Amino acid sequence: MAIVKPFKAIRATRDKVALVSTKSREIYTPEMLDAKLAFNPYTFLHVINPGYKYHKQDVSGELRFKLVHNRYLEFKEEQYFTQDESPAFYIYQKKSAQNSFCGIISATSVEDYHNDVIKKHEGTLQQRELLFENYLKNTGFNAEPVLLTYPDNSTIETIIKKYQQERTEYEFTTTDKETHLLWIVKNTKDIEEITNAFKEVKTLYIADGHHRSTSSCLLAQRLAKENPDHTGNEAYNFFMSYLLPESQLSIYEFNRFIKDLNGLTPDEFLIELDTYFRIENRGQELYKPTKKHHFSMYLNGEFYSLYLRKSAYEFTNALSKLDAEILYQTVLKPILGIQDIRNDSKIIYSQNKSDSLELKTKVDTGEYKVSFGMMPTDIDELKSIVDSGLLMPPKTTYIEPKLRSALTIYEF
Repeated sequence: MAIVKPFKAIRATRDKVALVSTKSREIYTPEMLDAKLAFNPYTFLHVINPGYKYHKQDVSGELRFKLVHNRYLEFKEEQYFTQDESPAFYIYQKKSAQNSFCGIISATSVEDYHNDVIKKHEGTLQQRELLFENYLKNTGFNAEPVLLTYPDNSTIETIIKKYQQERTEYEFTTTDKETHLLWIVKNTKDIEEITNAFKEVKTLYIADGHHRSTSSCLLAQRLAKENPDHTGNEAYNFFMSYLLPESQLSIYEFNRFIKDLNGLTPDEFLIELDTYFRIENRGQELYKPTKKHHFSMYLNGEFYSLYLRKSAYEFTNALSKLDAEILYQTVLKPILGIQDIRNDSKIIYSQNKSDSLELKTKVDTGEYKVSFGMMPTDIDELKSIVDSGLLMPPKTTYIEPKLRSALTIYEF
């Protein structure tokens, strides 16, 4: 059973939330970041870029973390933030012309993470885990929830729909034409119903935020050891999550771009591919796969379709059926010599959501020799791999929604 808890969120005041909350810092180019900081004194980017106040953008390490904590305190002192008086769940909806997502922001359990009630589909890098753990320890808060998904549940859906008929606490639209709405669930009966409904959920799957969840668990272990009166109910035993039903999750694929052909000519490379694939030259026709185990490739100014020869490839488990794994086992490792797909500089990844011609344009610049596209992974594939105790290759899924920072804040 999944443990979810209401919490007393630190939140921007209603009049400032549109100015305070922000996309993740990594989204912005340096130029965009400078513009945001220069023209919006309320943006939470000032908190997570504390050196801007002193005209120093190169502040790093523990000094930066301490300054983040100080900027956060200043936002509270200026009363840009307020804290709810009683624990609550927060129903958050994000909608645009293309999509609408609606789920519940809550505190989720570190114990569930350790007991495999909360499951991950990607590996994490220890260096990043430790860095973010140190960040959390020094700042004392988390401003961006982990995205978790669960099987659609009629009880939870009914409660959400009830609140959607009521007045929102927040409703604002951002310059990217996305509308954000938030309702506060303070009613004791509704809180109990939500809590009990999640007790019936066997597994929560991490969709986005693997490093944040792992780092939160590392911090909980550390603080528990430092606390002689540890009970398991302290705030550090939980981390903030956005719980979204599976049917609302959007999953996109990543393209792969390779810098060289491992000493092969284009013709030699095609001959090597012929062992595993039926190959068709599509010329200048943009080809996008429409079935699993079909791949698109752009090489030497032309598109190709690659259809896996199932007689030449053995499916041994759920992971072996994944297109990203098939590409690695048949092409990237044996032909192109890429062993470590996480760290090899010969390969880069780019999510294939907005630019359908990217397979061509990046290669035509001359920086890359070949590119590959595939079908997006679906939620059933993801769950099957995770439930088998396996992990997906890096950059297999680009999952939405991407969440805003500082819409709700969880303090430890």
